[in-house]
Amino acid sequence: LLFSERQQRESRNCEDYGPQEAFSLTCFTCKDATSNLHCLSTTTCSDHEKYCLTTYSTTGLGNDRNQRISKKCSAFCPTIDLNIGIAGVATSCCETSLCNISGASSVKTSYTMIALGVLASLACILRLGF
Repeated sequence: LLFSERQQRESRNCEDYGPQEAFSLTCFTCKDATSNLHCLSTTTCSDHEKYCLTTYSTTGLGNDRNQRISKKCSAFCPTIDLNIGIAGVATSCCETSLCNISGASSVKTSYTMIALGVLASLACILRLGF
């Protein structure tokens, strides 16, 4: 009988929290941070938000390269991995609390893509006779 009363009390204590609080996803959140060190705030996600989304973007070249990291709760998981040489964007998603501690796959400036773009432009200019 004593064991049964104890189980009822523990069961009641768990019910006090409700399903929302007991199983809500928690994600790191920030907007346009310059590094992961500036992206350590946490947020409890809404019921419909099932993913922690990280967006990593870069612009510029060499010493003028600029990177930004944004993290948030999300209802969907867009897959983006775009690199056009002097700019790029990548996303990553995960589904467990605080799983987005690191950044998305980094977007690296592709010097090969820049060189190919310049060569293609020159070929086009020479062909058209400008």
